[in-house]
Amino acid sequence: MLRKKANGSTNGSRMARALTGLTGGAIDRRTFLRRSGLTVGGLAGATALGGGMVRKAQAQGAATGATEMIRSVCTHCSVGCTVEAEVQNGVWTGQEPGWDSPFNLGAHCAKGASVREHAHGERRLKYPMKLVNGEWTRVSWQDAINEIGDKMLSIREESGPDSVYWLGSAKHSNEQAYLYRKFAAFWGTNNIDHQARICHSTTVAGVANTWGYGAMTNSYNDIHKSRAIFLIGGNPAEAHPVSMLHILKAKEQNNAPLIVCDPRFTRTAAHADEYVRLRSGTDVALVWGILWHIFENGWEDQEFIRQRVWGMDEIRAEVAKWNPEETERVTGVPGSQLRRVARTMANNRPGTVIWCMGGTQHTNGNNNTRAYCVLQLALGNMGVAGGGTNIFRGHDNVQGATDLGVLMDTLPGYYGLAEGSWKHWARVWQVDHDYLVGRFHDAEIMTKAGIPVSRWIDGVLEDKDNIDQPDNVRAMVLNGHAPNSQTRLTEMKTAMEKLDLLVVVDPYPTVSAVLHDRKDGAYLLPAATQFETYGSVTASNRSLQWREKVFDPLFESKVDHEIIYLFAKKFGFADEMFKNIAVNGDEPLVEDITGEFNRGMWTIGYTGQSPERLRLHMANQHTFDRTTLRANGGPADGDYYGLPWPSWGTAEMGHPGTPNLYDTSMPVAEGGLTFRARFGVERNGENLLAEGSYSVGSEIKDGYPEFTMAMLQSLGWDGDLTAEERASIEAVAGEKTNWKTDLSGGIQRVAIKHGCAPFGNAKA
Repeated sequence: MLRKKANGSTNGSRMARALTGLTGGAIDRRTFLRRSGLTVGGLAGATALGGGMVRKAQAQGAATGATEMIRSVCTHCSVGCTVEAEVQNGVWTGQEPGWDSPFNLGAHCAKGASVREHAHGERRLKYPMKLVNGEWTRVSWQDAINEIGDKMLSIREESGPDSVYWLGSAKHSNEQAYLYRKFAAFWGTNNIDHQARICHSTTVAGVANTWGYGAMTNSYNDIHKSRAIFLIGGNPAEAHPVSMLHILKAKEQNNAPLIVCDPRFTRTAAHADEYVRLRSGTDVALVWGILWHIFENGWEDQEFIRQRVWGMDEIRAEVAKWNPEETERVTGVPGSQLRRVARTMANNRPGTVIWCMGGTQHTNGNNNTRAYCVLQLALGNMGVAGGGTNIFRGHDNVQGATDLGVLMDTLPGYYGLAEGSWKHWARVWQVDHDYLVGRFHDAEIMTKAGIPVSRWIDGVLEDKDNIDQPDNVRAMVLNGHAPNSQTRLTEMKTAMEKLDLLVVVDPYPTVSAVLHDRKDGAYLLPAATQFETYGSVTASNRSLQWREKVFDPLFESKVDHEIIYLFAKKFGFADEMFKNIAVNGDEPLVEDITGEFNRGMWTIGYTGQSPERLRLHMANQHTFDRTTLRANGGPADGDYYGLPWPSWGTAEMGHPGTPNLYDTSMPVAEGGLTFRARFGVERNGENLLAEGSYSVGSEIKDGYPEFTMAMLQSLGWDGDLTAEERASIEAVAGEKTNWKTDLSGGIQRVAIKHGCAPFGNAKA
């Protein structure tokens, strides 16, 4: 740490202090050089100086104890860089970047190079703390759990389960995120959320409502195949430095023009072939202005649009209003520059569109992400290697935590909150649906979205007659989330002080511990970092990686899933919640948690990534191609690295993962896909299914709806089901059972056997 100097000046080096004694006064560099009598007699004098500065050279002795190399994943951003941790006698002593990792290829950014210091930081919270009369005092874990639990149970009795807000984290592993959402369900509330609400919910909504899934369509590595790169609302040179290496690779090997759109001239913009300075917040107008030139010159991919896109005529009508003059008036960008950008994108296909939080964190962020997607559809850059929308996530597991349902409006796998979704997860959890209903205030509120993290303040401060739950939020749990980046900090401070109970669970005492002026009723619980536990984490490209534990939890910190279990036990529902998950002491078995969400997350294909398969990939990183991510030889031969979701069916089915979403050039069984039939088969009398477009190997040579048991029967494919699969389907809803609710995976397996995507084949 910085220390105040005694007299406001530096003391100088030992050599300078020693030479002062020889020369009779202070000496600067120039004087030293002028007086270099240190050559003959002076050198002899120097050897006589105190402090042991000149010593006989000796070889360093060998380090004692064996050094173990443990493979983990960086906990900063979403690139998913491998960290090789050097561990001696249980102590993390050094680290190297993962040279075999297809993602970071032996590179680390400054943040990644510092993760050991993050884990061993001197400011770590060492033991549970309780605020008493304005002073933080040490308490035991047992007392903390009992006191917090008693207060929450009292609040639940007086005001209902929705009066406790559970804020999760993008730093949870997939297993911890899943368990946290399940925990909220057993507590009886949808008042649960995490960072993605602030940073990327607009992307999830915009992208999912365009073609079916709200995630990065291709990968960092796939950018190697891009012929043009359009980057807006992102600064990867600073925010995702390793991803910038992949961008520069495409720029150099493909001579791919890099177009950077940003109000600021950033370090990323310094690499651009075309820098577009737009007024902040005018993203949609900018994209419409580019599309004006594309449509005006007939540069759109008309056949792609005919086969795979619905509603482009409505886009044309809107874009027609955005001529160069109007676009420049709004965005400040000259029409001549946008024509150049449009021509560049049209002449260099496939091109990729990349964005980050500069595009999403606007009041119209959803409009922005929709516009970016429309640009790619017009150019026919979707479902092709080198194309797609590559969305650079922020936190290391913001994608996974979102997928696993740490959200106020969905269950794990984006199943929503409808009764059918709850019944699906009740079957996975092997509890009665009525039992879950009984945990909530009532059946109606169980199917309503909770309060988003951006509005929990209103849940505390607003008149309770104005909020759609029985009472105000009275207790707040901030688990792995510091609210520094949120707006309305003044109101947040007021809300924190009004709460009956404030609980912060984190490896470090965050701003949540000091923002308020409370005197009591607040607790700090020390959580372990992800290097003190193990489990899976999802990178931005949808690949899952398996972290191994580097060292045991420091001080009195506990892993998140143990903390969840302790509260579940206190609240009396641990036996039901963990009936299919082994618990060693108080720590649930991570592999069992993975296995449980594998059994339920059919919607997005989190079903094929078993712990065994993920560990196999981590151990054989060197066998995966650095661009395609496909293993060439080795025990994972044919798989794509990290089994990027969807990895359809069960692990035994061996689906290799889906490297690029919506790519019809490959069979579905080998990672190909169509656009999802998420919105039915027609709209206003118009066909919503694909026309003459289908995956290689598909037995249906046209568009088709999502698969159900009834559809299998109509096609005559139900005979391919095993007896066990048929029985499982009948137990759900018979012929009404669809690909998302069939726990056997039989419907998915049979659809893929016949070359079809389980979720249908529709237009974007």
